[in-house]
Amino acid sequence: MNVSQTIRERRTVRKFQSTPIAQEQIVALLKEAAGMYEAEGTPHWRCLYIGTPEAREKLAEHMLAKVKESGFGKLLPAPMTNFMKKMTVDIPAHVIFIAEAADTKRQRDINYAAVCSIVQNVQLLGWEQGLGMLWYTDPMICGESFYKRIGLREGEKCAGILEIGHFEKIPKARSRTPAEKNWTMIGEGSRPQSSLMTPSPQTILELLNEAVWAPNDGLREPWRFIYVPGSPGGESALPFLLVVAKEEADPHKQDEDYAAGCCLVQNFQLLAQSKPWHVRRLIPEWIYDGERCKRFGLRPLERIVAVLELRAGEKPAKLQSPPPAFNITLNFEAP
Repeated sequence: MNVSQTIRERRTVRKFQSTPIAQEQIVALLKEAAGMYEAEGTPHWRCLYIGTPEAREKLAEHMLAKVKESGFGKLLPAPMTNFMKKMTVDIPAHVIFIAEAADTKRQRDINYAAVCSIVQNVQLLGWEQGLGMLWYTDPMICGESFYKRIGLREGEKCAGILEIGHFEKIPKARSRTPAEKNWTMIGEGSRPQSSLMTPSPQTILELLNEAVWAPNDGLREPWRFIYVPGSPGGESALPFLLVVAKEEADPHKQDEDYAAGCCLVQNFQLLAQSKPWHVRRLIPEWIYDGERCKRFGLRPLERIVAVLELRAGEKPAKLQSPPPAFNITLNFEAP
């Protein structure tokens, strides 16, 4: 995959051809996407695949149930609800991504960050195969009644529905804000000089300016970046980058903005593979300590999505197959 080109060219697609997509193609995309994800910790996730006409009919009923039960839905004429149902049924494939339950906030974040990043990988890989996708999280549809109908388990978190199909027309690009406008450097004078392969701030910004072509609802661009050449608190002996997301008052927007940050981080990691240094993606315990985060200039209503440790030297050997957790959670079911 031409990572840089694909990241910039990928678009959200809302109109699909009716051409069927083989389940085997979806399985292959998911496995490859899972194998591309590299981070500390073992994430646990699963997905539901909806590809047959019967399953799509049932999914459409689940999606419209809440709408029909609402005051607004009761005013909609039957032709309108039938049209909405047909739109779902006509899409060749749907995959619902679910982060599994966990005992701690950190592990829940690890699970959710992984599934969101894997969704981004699926979108990038699919784009190269002529597949367009819409990552659907509308709270009018994706609510408690819908989750109950699809069998969401206690403590699990739905990352959304990925609608998949071949496309004919590529939507126009919409610009992104340069990373420099959302960039802060902490302790500029303390950057270590021990290795020429340690990335310079300019090199990091170059990658970020490509990574910002990540999906984000309404193009809110909810991220900013804090570069730490040397940690004032001993969090890391290596330079690291904090990717920070806004925390909106609306919990749904909070999840969407966190997911957007995860996609940007995934883009950055993929782009960094061509460099003579590698990125270690962390969700350490200290990011949940407000006092320790303050020293990095974290603002109210912000949260750290990931700590990217920028390491010089040879990259670790790439996994030849997806980790076991990915294999055992690739469940294909018709809800």
